[in-house]
Amino acid sequence: MPQQFNPVKLFAGSGSTALAAKIAECYGKELGDVVISRFSDGEFQPSFNETVRGCDVFLIQSTNQPYDNLIELLLLTDAAKRASAHYITVVVPYFGMARQDRKDKPRVAIGAKLFANLITAAGANRIMTMDLHAAQIQGFFDIPVDHLDAAVIFVPYIKSLNLPNLTVASPDMGGSYRARTFAKFFNAEVVICDKRRKRANEIESMSIIGDVTGKDIVLIDDICDTAGTLAKAADLIMQNGASSVRAVCTHPVLSGKAYETVENSVLTELIVTDTIPLKQQSPKIRVLSTAELFSKAIANVNEHGSISELFKVD
Repeated sequence: MPQQFNPVKLFAGSGSTALAAKIAECYGKELGDVVISRFSDGEFQPSFNETVRGCDVFLIQSTNQPYDNLIELLLLTDAAKRASAHYITVVVPYFGMARQDRKDKPRVAIGAKLFANLITAAGANRIMTMDLHAAQIQGFFDIPVDHLDAAVIFVPYIKSLNLPNLTVASPDMGGSYRARTFAKFFNAEVVICDKRRKRANEIESMSIIGDVTGKDIVLIDDICDTAGTLAKAADLIMQNGASSVRAVCTHPVLSGKAYETVENSVLTELIVTDTIPLKQQSPKIRVLSTAELFSKAIANVNEHGSISELFKVD
């Protein structure tokens, strides 16, 4: 007899409805019916308007700001558990707080570990996410983690540009491993921008390690927040004789004056995914969708297939 799988139901949090709708379309299902009841003081209560008993439930919600996104995800998880869902997978395309993965100074919290604890305590059986700021955050969870790699989306696009002298760059020392991993797809050289910060989101100085003369530079990062680092790195790279510079960032946080910074920079384009919805459109920002990749991962989880198969790049 053919193997029987539990019925799949996909639900979206209010912060990721657009992406969730695309994932559901790729998967061939409609999104489940969720209602968010709100009280006059701002308190809210999400509820399912359909049964989830015995189902494999996938809750899709990035935990970017505001923190209502996280609380909503936790409440949905708890509701699914109490409604006797068979298996609950939280799909968190962008895992907020990932930059707080260690004690980098005395008397601070480790926010990423706290988020992991909260998601597990709420009743999640599994988490699916993409391009964590630090891969070791997977170890903060005591449940299975499917850590998807956006390189399978970015690499084909970069290849389609046919850049003659492609060189991969990291905007800081911490991202050098990510840049080297990306460069292997192209057999390209890697240069590194060494930056020093006065404080968060404020750069004191920056220098380049490597030769960028005549090169078409692709900066690789996981998060673009204020875009200050990317803009400064791009400017320095062009001053040192590069032919062109563009940036690839998985998660477009884009806070503060980020859109203005990108548009006024020397970047040819900023290539991002839809893990976080853009607040506004920009002629320099190109969005590539993660929906097909997440839909395939959801199918493989439900059918007990391989997730590593999704990491292969043509």
